[in-house]
Amino acid sequence: MSQKSFDIAPGVTIGKEALVLLAGPCVAESLEICRRIADFTCRVCAQLKIPYVFKASFDKANRTSINGYRGHGMQEGLEILAAIKREFGCPVVTDLHEAWQCAPVAEVADILQIPAFLCRQTDLLLAAAKTGKPVNVKKGQFLAPEDMKAVVGKLEDGGADKLILNDRGTSFGYHNLVVDMRGL
Repeated sequence: MSQKSFDIAPGVTIGKEALVLLAGPCVAESLEICRRIADFTCRVCAQLKIPYVFKASFDKANRTSINGYRGHGMQEGLEILAAIKREFGCPVVTDLHEAWQCAPVAEVADILQIPAFLCRQTDLLLAAAKTGKPVNVKKGQFLAPEDMKAVVGKLEDGGADKLILNDRGTSFGYHNLVVDMRGL
């Protein structure tokens, strides 16, 4: 697969030699927590000259337990992300779990993220592609790196041309996640 670069926001380009940091809380628990994290991370990234994208989930639909905290839901979660984007001037990324979420999330998020366990879900990939937003796909732990060609094919068939592939490791047995840099 060829690599190309594209702009997310002024000063934030994906695909060049420079690292871009996508970081934040796992879930947008509150506006205040997100503000504190964004403030600190924006300041550190500015000092180190590292482009920054704030990442938080509006809904953690993939929790192990039904009792696990999922967040405030899409409306309030997107309001938190919009406030961070507005107040700190940084782009934002959040993950999606269902195709119907793509259009409303794309109104706020600069990058749409597909979780690893959903990386082969055709309807979700096509809906994300249709928004025209950059799509960050986390490689499922169950896939070999070359299997991501099919994921890219689905996104490109859906019209996406700004793609980020994110290797988050491969399962070697139970509870043993290993990142093999040869797959990058």
